[in-house]
Amino acid sequence: MSDYDKMTVAELKELLKAANLPVSGKKADLISRLQEGEETTAPAEEEVVEEAVEEESTEGSSEEEYEDEDWDDEDLDEVHVARQKPVLSDDIKAALALRAAQKKATPSFRRTEWFRYKRLSRSGWRKPHGMDNKQRRNYRYRGSLVRIGHGKVNAASGLHPSGFEEVMVHNSSDLEQIDAETQAARVGATVGGRKREVIHSRADELGIRVLNRRRER
Repeated sequence: MSDYDKMTVAELKELLKAANLPVSGKKADLISRLQEGEETTAPAEEEVVEEAVEEESTEGSSEEEYEDEDWDDEDLDEVHVARQKPVLSDDIKAALALRAAQKKATPSFRRTEWFRYKRLSRSGWRKPHGMDNKQRRNYRYRGSLVRIGHGKVNAASGLHPSGFEEVMVHNSSDLEQIDAETQAARVGATVGGRKREVIHSRADELGIRVLNRRRER
């Protein structure tokens, strides 16, 4: 006679609840269910103990293997290299900051009837004409006009947002005339892929920033 036979049905159900087992059925069903649960949990506990012993034995060996291995630089991820920054005077820095602040407040200039015709929305600015043209008459809901009041700082005129002066480049020999401290290269749109790679590698050697560098595939 097992210990479960001496217990009441309520006590057996409490054990089943603790083991997350169903509590329905007669007393004999509850006892058989508890006995089956003991048989399934015993080997599982042994497996957990064995896995823990194996992990402890492999920890020391893995550390020794990593210490003995020679890592190649090719296996490591590429180190991030910061982009070149120009050498600017305090006046140029102030002019660039002022131009950036002004640009945020500058409206987007749209051509007349740009919202009505798709081809006009893709085109650039055109001066409005016509005696009754609402945009020419400066109606607010028709958009702003291009005028001299929207001009930017002359000291920062023609400079890249980073502060570099852009120089168009079509081959690697054009890089020799660039001052890396104040000028940056922009590769021409007609330059092919192979020549572009040569320009990029030569620019890296000279420390010149390429503004329209393409990602390598």
